[in-house]
Amino acid sequence: MNMKSNEKLTELFSVEGKVAAVTGAGGVLFATVAKELGALGVKVAAMDIRVEEAQKTADEINSAGGEAIACEIDVLDEDSVQSARDEVVGKFGKVDVLVNGAGGNHPKAITKKEEGLNFSDLTDEGFQFVFDLNLMGTVIPSRVFAAQMTEQEEGVIINTSSMSADTPLSRVGAYSSAKAGVSNFTKWLAADMAMNHSPKIRVNELRPGFFPTLQNADLINKTPGVLTDSRGKDILGGTPMGRYGKPEELVGAIVYLCSPAASFTTGASIAVDGGFGSFSGV
Repeated sequence: MNMKSNEKLTELFSVEGKVAAVTGAGGVLFATVAKELGALGVKVAAMDIRVEEAQKTADEINSAGGEAIACEIDVLDEDSVQSARDEVVGKFGKVDVLVNGAGGNHPKAITKKEEGLNFSDLTDEGFQFVFDLNLMGTVIPSRVFAAQMTEQEEGVIINTSSMSADTPLSRVGAYSSAKAGVSNFTKWLAADMAMNHSPKIRVNELRPGFFPTLQNADLINKTPGVLTDSRGKDILGGTPMGRYGKPEELVGAIVYLCSPAASFTTGASIAVDGGFGSFSGV
């Protein structure tokens, strides 16, 4: 590859100088995403309801020579989201990218047959929490940041769905249903932005496979499987690559979606799951 080709490749996938707001940046996955983006020259707003954790992420980016701020955000409170957006725009002058990384599950929305906890025992509280956090926690930030992007006439929104959106996982019906909602919303918003606002506002999603985090460690490691004595064995047996994902392995897909290389990509879903979603298990 000659120098001209290298320059073209760099230009095609460059995200340097972009401004990215990342929700859930106090957690394992999206703290890593925020730090990796910072290392690539992205100005990062690390956002989390646990602002002290977001501050740790921002501090690491700044210590490594990047540029970042921490913002407290409650993704279910529109006033909180608007304040966070205004803080980002006030600091950096714009927002090019919103990564909706906030999400999660709830103990009252998980079945555990071995403990006598079946679907009929689950509570509205648990389901509502999961639906709100994952779906409305994507809708509200998208709506608030899309208003800024509409003024700019360009921007990128990246949502976080799951491979369980198409094929539900056992035990976590609320989570799988909520992520299916995120996937449907992503497609709707992609079309709405392109047709009614600006074709330079693109909306896409990631579908991560199994990435061990603080939230799911017990569910993966301490739960009996459907087919084996361990849920972890079921997961790895259903993943053709035979391992869990590493947080930094989400970054390549995000960089692509943020970059000029994805200028004609909207409403798309990129699986980063080691093949889990492509394998029937036999």
